[in-house]
Amino acid sequence: MTTERREPAPNAGERAMLEGWLDYHRRTLAEKCAGLTDEQLRTAAVPPSGLSLMGLVRHLAECERGWFRKVLVGDDPGPIYYTEEDRDGDFHVTEADTWQEAYATWQAEIEIARRNAAGFALDGLSEGTNRSRDTRFNLRWIYTHMIEEYARHNGHADLIRERIDGSTGD
Repeated sequence: MTTERREPAPNAGERAMLEGWLDYHRRTLAEKCAGLTDEQLRTAAVPPSGLSLMGLVRHLAECERGWFRKVLVGDDPGPIYYTEEDRDGDFHVTEADTWQEAYATWQAEIEIARRNAAGFALDGLSEGTNRSRDTRFNLRWIYTHMIEEYARHNGHADLIRERIDGSTGD
């Protein structure tokens, strides 16, 4: 697993900038998880919260799937970890859940996201809608939203990682 992060060039074009920042934040989360055991990756942030690094990775796999598959191209393969009965199932990790599976699933969703986005212009409207709004989104909005989603959860990941082993950094 490589977690080398590079900020996009300060003079990059808009698409390269958006894709660059999204990849930067994807790699940041991978870095926050690097070198930990499955047990550590399942460690809750601060009880009673069940938020864990593995749960964040599973949640972001769901986000990649939802925005770049369901919304962008109108493909709805269904959820990976959550159900109608447990809408936060992505965050609810158990002893049976492994980093190998969570990481592989997340990376597969990222690759599909990249392929799907490559076929759209930034102003191109999505073919599908999301569950909370019956509206179509342009790719620019989806990229911006995903950057925000990762950045917010990377802040959570910082705190969880520090609690686990004292490791800090950006």
